Amino acid sequence: MKRTSMNISKNVIRRLPRYLHKLDDLANNGEKRISSGELGRQMGLTPSQIRQDFSCFGEFGQQGYGYSIAPLREQMGQILGLDRSYSVIQVGVGNIGHALIENFNSIIEGYRLLGAFDERPELIGSKIGDTPVYSSKNLTDFIQKNRVDIAILAVPRDVAQKLTNNMISAGIRAIWNFTNVELDTGDSGVLVENIHFSDSFLTLTYYLAEEDDVKK
Repeated sequence: MKRTSMNISKNVIRRLPRYLHKLDDLANNGEKRISSGELGRQMGLTPSQIRQDFSCFGEFGQQGYGYSIAPLREQMGQILGLDRSYSVIQVGVGNIGHALIENFNSIIEGYRLLGAFDERPELIGSKIGDTPVYSSKNLTDFIQKNRVDIAILAVPRDVAQKLTNNMISAGIRAIWNFTNVELDTGDSGVLVENIHFSDSFLTLTYYLAEEDDVKK
């Protein structure tokens, strides 16, 4: 499964992890193949939507047979970069950062945190699970020496942009941003994925309100 265009819509890209998780569930349950109709039923998508999404990356499945789950799951993992072992660090070890480190392996399959960074003396030199905590003063040097690809940013709002600037200068390629600050990366080309916990909740309340309005 290869990328055939860089103009694939964000909606399609955001569905790819859902496909991966569903294929994992199916494989773990001993399933060998599945039709687009059944896959769509289980995921709340139409069969045509699934076929359109997959067609962005090539031709998969057979008429009257459906999709072989194991090969499709492997190809989906390749599309999502799970075969490339990108290097990852955690920046900020507050409540969110600590929770992310403790649950990293269950959240992100196939990756390992190289280290975490914080400015509090009582944390520096300690470990959270197998992840060592280093001083934030060593952040840029560590990124440069280890050619770090991705930083998970979970720091207070007032230092988020400064740390971002430093990491960009050091060569970071992407940031998973938990700060609730819209980071300015200029023309650096650094990718940012913003995680706003309230967004999913507010989406849920929107649909509840819509449902209530229909019942009136």
